[in-house]
Amino acid sequence: MEFDINPRNARNWSRIGSRGVYGLAMYEAAKSDPSVLAVSADLGKSSGLDRLAADFSGQFVNCGIAEQNMVSFSAGLSRAGFKVFASSFAPFIAMRASEQVRMNLGYMEEPVKLVAIGSGLAMGFLGNSHYGIEDLAVMRSIPNMTVVSPADCAEIFKGVEAAKSYSFPLYIRLTGAVNNPVVYQEDYDFRIGRIIQLSKGADVTILASGTMVAAALQAAEKLREAGADVGVVNVHTVTPLDQEGIRQLFSETRRIVTVEEHTLVGGLGSAIAEFKADENLSAPMLRLGIRDKFVKTGDYAYLLVDNGLDADAIARSIANWMEI
Repeated sequence: MEFDINPRNARNWSRIGSRGVYGLAMYEAAKSDPSVLAVSADLGKSSGLDRLAADFSGQFVNCGIAEQNMVSFSAGLSRAGFKVFASSFAPFIAMRASEQVRMNLGYMEEPVKLVAIGSGLAMGFLGNSHYGIEDLAVMRSIPNMTVVSPADCAEIFKGVEAAKSYSFPLYIRLTGAVNNPVVYQEDYDFRIGRIIQLSKGADVTILASGTMVAAALQAAEKLREAGADVGVVNVHTVTPLDQEGIRQLFSETRRIVTVEEHTLVGGLGSAIAEFKADENLSAPMLRLGIRDKFVKTGDYAYLLVDNGLDADAIARSIANWMEI
C-alpha cells in the first residue's frame, strides 16, 4: 500500500477527516491486494468507500442497516480467507452487534477488522444515539479483541496497513471529524501493541489516544509555559496494553495523566489504572475523559469544550491537580 506522510499530505488528509482518509486507505489496500474486502452497513459513502465500491466492485459488500448480520457475514468471509474490514458507526458495531462480535470474532478468533467511524463525540448533532463513548469499554471486555485508536489521519493509513496482516480480531476506533488535528508530518514506526513516546517529561506524562493525542500535545505546551516538564505518549493500542512500555513510563515520571474521548468507565484511563493496581506502581494518576452521563447534543468543537476535552481545559485540569 502506497502513501507518503509529509506536511502537505498531512494537511490535505486533515481537511478530509478521518472517515474520508479511511476510504483512501482502503482504496489503496484493495488496489494492492485482491483479498481485501470492504463491508459496510449501508454507510459506504459515509465511510469514504464510494470510490472503492465503484472501481473495485467485487471487493465491496453492502450488508444494509444490519450490523449484527454484517459482523457474522464478515466472520464467514474471514474464514474463507479474505481480509475483511467491516465499518459502521461506533455504537452500532460495539453495542448493537456486541453478541456477534463476542462469539463470531472473539470466541472464534476470526481476524475481522471492525472499523468504527464517528467514534467519541464526532457525530455532533446526531446525539447520544450515535455517540461512541462507551465502545472501548465493551470491546476491551471481549477476549482476543485488539483495540486501536489512531491519533490522526496519517495513523489511519498506518493502522489499515498493519491491520491487513494482523491475525487477531481488531476494532479500529476512528475519532475526529473534518479538519482533524495533525500529529504526524513524517514517516514513523507504527506497531500494533506498542506505545509511541512523542516527548518525555519528568514532572508529568500525558497518555492519550485518538484525537486526544493532538489535544494533549497542545496542553503540554501550555503546561511547559507554566514551568512543568511534560511528556506526551500516543497509546494508539488500548488493548492489549504495551505493558513494558507503560511500566517504563511509570518509572520515569512523577505523575501520569490519561486523556480520552470516551467515558471514564472502562476506557484508556481504566486500562492504565488496572495495570497500575496490578503492578503496584506508585506514581499518582489523573484520568480525564467524559463523565458517566449522557452528554449534550451540539457541534463537535462545542462538545469537546463542554466535556473538558479541549487543550485549554486539559491544561487547566492538570495544572490544578499539580497545584502549579
